[in-house]
Amino acid sequence: MQLYAPAKINLSFEIKGRREDGFHEIETLMAPISLADSLTIERNSDHEAIQFSCDDPALPGGEDNLVVRAARLFQKATRIATGLKITLVKNIPHGAGLGGGSSDAATTLLGLNELFGTRLEQNDLFKLAAQVGSDVPFFIVGSAAICRGGGELVQPTTLPGTFTVLLLKPDFGVPTPWAYERWKNSRELPGVSYALQKFSGVRFVNDLERPVFEKFILLGYLKTWLCSQPEVGAALMSGSGSTVFAVMRKDAAAEKLAARARDDVDATLWTRVCETG
Repeated sequence: MQLYAPAKINLSFEIKGRREDGFHEIETLMAPISLADSLTIERNSDHEAIQFSCDDPALPGGEDNLVVRAARLFQKATRIATGLKITLVKNIPHGAGLGGGSSDAATTLLGLNELFGTRLEQNDLFKLAAQVGSDVPFFIVGSAAICRGGGELVQPTTLPGTFTVLLLKPDFGVPTPWAYERWKNSRELPGVSYALQKFSGVRFVNDLERPVFEKFILLGYLKTWLCSQPEVGAALMSGSGSTVFAVMRKDAAAEKLAARARDDVDATLWTRVCETG
């Protein structure tokens, strides 16, 4: 069984405060995009063994990988002891704010539910997904959604239309816990706008830009540069970064904008043109 695990972008990300359990209360509008990892899941004759491999050696393997963790939870919940062989091909960069690991885990749950015909309801899959990570339930729904709480409360929604987005990522990642820890006491950079943007009926804002831009100044400069380009309707950091995305105006040439960004901002930028799902 071959499956595709889509990346996501946060069209809005607002922090409502810090909870008593130490986590942050958030509200975010997320949308899946056409960039995706590839997962192959097969039954394995080895009793209960999960053989996992990934083409990216930088990612953790074994029990520390979110895919393996999701598969273990599925086995426990369904009492299915059949062994598995799971192969992951990464296209979504990690440390990018694009939800690659969370999507891989959610897609594993969806794939196993189909492979074994267990017919777990969506709410059951939500519960399993939330045990893996706060972003994982979002990827169960397969559509844009408003996520609240710690991210685990998912309300599917629809966007006004399909957006063409240009993803731009420098050659470093941003740890999500680090960004949250510095949110409250962070400061805005002079000359960088953090204000709400509106484009095509959607609000674009990200409260984590403040702590991330304070340390990673290049990202603040990249967003500012994108906002000044005539092809761009809105520009924002996705999640905790380090990806910044530009929402393109109708018929704008995204690849030409990507080439100009590498010339004007950072020659090492990873770029990808995608569509929202």
